[in-house]
Amino acid sequence: MSGDARDWPLPRGGREGEGAGEGGGAGTGPADKAPQSSGGDPDPARLHEDFNAVWGNPRGWRAVTIVNHTAIGLRFMLTGLGFFLFGGLLAMLIRTQLALPGHTIMTPEVYAQVFTMHGTVMMFLFAVPMMEGLAVYLLPKMLGARDLVFPRLSALGYWCYLFGGLILCASLFLGIAPDAGWFMYTPLASATYTPGPNSDFWLIGVTFVEISAVSAGVELAVSILRARAPGMALDKMPLYAWYILTMAMMIVIGFPPLILGSILLELERAAGMPFFDPTRGGDPILWQHLFWLFGHPEVYIIFLPAAGIVSTLLPVFARRPVVGYAWVVVAVLTTGFISFGLWVHHMFAVGIPMLAQAFFSAASMLVAIPTAIQVFSWIATLWLGRPVFHLPMLWLTGFLVIFVAGGLTGVMLALVPFDWQVHDTHFVVAHMHYVLVGGMFFPLIAGLYYWLPHFSGRMASPALGRWGFWLVFGGFNLNFLVMHWTGLLGMPRRVNTYEAGLGWDLPNLISSIGGFVMAAGVVTVLADILLHFRFGRPAPDNPWQADTLEWATALPPNPYNFISLPRVEGRHPLWDQPGIGRELAAGRGGLAVIDHGRRETWGTDPASGEVREIIHLPGNTALPFLAALALAVVCIALLAKAYGVALAAAVVVAGLLLRWSWENGAHPAAAPDARTAPGDPPLHSRTADGPGLWGMALTLLADGALYLALLFGWFYLWTVGPTWEVPEGGGMAGRAGRLLLAAAVAHTLAQFAMQRCARRMAQGRGPKHGAAAFAAVAAGGALALGLVYAALRAAGLVVTATAHDAVIAVVLGYSLVHLGMATVVTLLQALRVRRGYVGLEAPYEPLVVARLWHYNGGVLWSSYAALVLFPPAWGGI
Repeated sequence: MSGDARDWPLPRGGREGEGAGEGGGAGTGPADKAPQSSGGDPDPARLHEDFNAVWGNPRGWRAVTIVNHTAIGLRFMLTGLGFFLFGGLLAMLIRTQLALPGHTIMTPEVYAQVFTMHGTVMMFLFAVPMMEGLAVYLLPKMLGARDLVFPRLSALGYWCYLFGGLILCASLFLGIAPDAGWFMYTPLASATYTPGPNSDFWLIGVTFVEISAVSAGVELAVSILRARAPGMALDKMPLYAWYILTMAMMIVIGFPPLILGSILLELERAAGMPFFDPTRGGDPILWQHLFWLFGHPEVYIIFLPAAGIVSTLLPVFARRPVVGYAWVVVAVLTTGFISFGLWVHHMFAVGIPMLAQAFFSAASMLVAIPTAIQVFSWIATLWLGRPVFHLPMLWLTGFLVIFVAGGLTGVMLALVPFDWQVHDTHFVVAHMHYVLVGGMFFPLIAGLYYWLPHFSGRMASPALGRWGFWLVFGGFNLNFLVMHWTGLLGMPRRVNTYEAGLGWDLPNLISSIGGFVMAAGVVTVLADILLHFRFGRPAPDNPWQADTLEWATALPPNPYNFISLPRVEGRHPLWDQPGIGRELAAGRGGLAVIDHGRRETWGTDPASGEVREIIHLPGNTALPFLAALALAVVCIALLAKAYGVALAAAVVVAGLLLRWSWENGAHPAAAPDARTAPGDPPLHSRTADGPGLWGMALTLLADGALYLALLFGWFYLWTVGPTWEVPEGGGMAGRAGRLLLAAAVAHTLAQFAMQRCARRMAQGRGPKHGAAAFAAVAAGGALALGLVYAALRAAGLVVTATAHDAVIAVVLGYSLVHLGMATVVTLLQALRVRRGYVGLEAPYEPLVVARLWHYNGGVLWSSYAALVLFPPAWGGI
């Protein structure tokens, strides 16, 4: 990096040596009990040894048991880098093929696989996981916490990402990679036109990877809301946390429609259920709706964390707080909200009504407003500050130039007549790369250079870094700026070759040269990063004089981040208290004892940031790795059509997850010592409002997004399906409908019984007869499960004949799975009550399970309304 920042003046107050004191408020007790040095202060060396004994990461084969966020975040980023290099190699093959007319380096079949895999790898295996990995690594440090609130969920997400990505990439080496485009449009991706396993690899592999994305979204959102430093109210959070919170919520809501679409298309390919077949009542356009309900928010899911990096770095290098903090927060939230109303922006050429085109065209231009607010905030921060132009700033400048240019072409594509002219041409390819590479890659490299001392404790070379930037910046514009012109000349995307004399020869050659120049720049950046681990000079504490708490840790950080936890009073804790890192390392903050053997961090109020409980975290375990490995076996068995093996592996997955949930809460393995220091709040498992309630709520939000997408498909096909027909008898009419109603009533009675048991336990009264009460609730769930199954049998569905019957089968199957889960976990609660892991002293878990019952009740009643009440009201029966 360029220059040592130790001579920078402090932007705001605080004398050298001022620290966190005792952390203030709750948590003063633990610091008094920490190991003492001869001078009366806590002994940092002894504290470090004691904390490492509890938080340390094992080596060798036992490293698969690590759940610590620092290690998991680094694994995400290193794996994402590997997939990025693989995707970049595929891009170079594409540019080599298109450099000259008539090239036959790849056959059309191989070319189709290569360009499909390039887009798939970059979108699903690099962009989102890389940004999630950086957030997993940074957020606890930035928020003054020791870890994320669900460490095992982070580990599961990583292993699902790794195994899913390997399965997907292996298909290319087997010669059976997906070849219908990274968007997998039907009917091209259907069994009729792609009869081999090519599309199956995409559908199953991407769904496996998206388990990782959704789990990370839940993890990050709950951690931001419930595990911040005391005093860090929402209006004092770092802007980066606001960006990641918005991204996480968008993932939770935006990814499930694609998961549903992938499941439906795989069911069509494997079982003949005709969701997208227009000859049997389906509609291929339904796939486009489900895909772009995910696809356009995906653009902002990639962009927002990158913009969060920009909003974090610019104030540091401008040496002043960001201008318009509140405006930026509102703009970020608005961007996330509007992004879900833009999906038809990608479908202007499919024949949708003119009114819908006008609405989505206006919405596509409207999203430029909150984006512009952020850009003007960045410009004003630089204008009013005293900028220093270190290497990360060079990449941020490149980002501003390229992203603004990409935004302008986005406004052009929002105009329907222009979109019709350039649809499916290289103009769209160029626009997409300007938005995604300019909007994500440049800020990512700026952030990596900025946080490199965190990873290595060393500074990178400014000279080599500048060479890398100019090669990437020049090569990128040479490649994709010219590609706009190629598209305007009419060159379609996804063609593997072209004839000479069409005017495409020279621009394609220039684009290919630019691609290789950019690749040389990427190699230079990677060489700089690798060399700095050996030759970079040691980094000083807080080398950039930054304002956020991640620079108060050691460089590189310890697994526990902070020996003692800080209390913050403003948005810029390191500018307010420059010596806070030394104070925390000396054990003068909160929760500075470890003799209880627990991993713990503060649980804080979502709004005010004040302490509510102590969150105790699980330690290292192989369960996430084993569960992901068993899921990988399920996926491979499905690809091989070995459905018996897939079912057996799914049973193993269920068993591992039940074991996971067993070692939780008041289980001795989860909390070997439940005592807390005088004056400290209780452990979260001994309260009625721990982070698990929030995790369940967000998981059910994702689940609900998938279910609503399913209902959307039902109503869409009823109203728009070109050959939709209702079989004679109407499916759910008659006895089947009455059975579904009975199931909803039975479930409602069990649901309210579950809520009453959970509430009484939380109030300290406890349900009568203890475990028997939960067993009775589970029996009510089993009764509802049996009635739904009876309704499915009574409906007489022929799922391969019409989309009508196929959708009903999926809706009822969805209910069966969820009712089964609720019944099993409630039985587990009954067993845990008998073992003493749940009770008046630990009333937390039944409240979490009760939310699943409430959700299932909503699903049953809405399914009854959609399947039984809606058809006669519409006139279908």
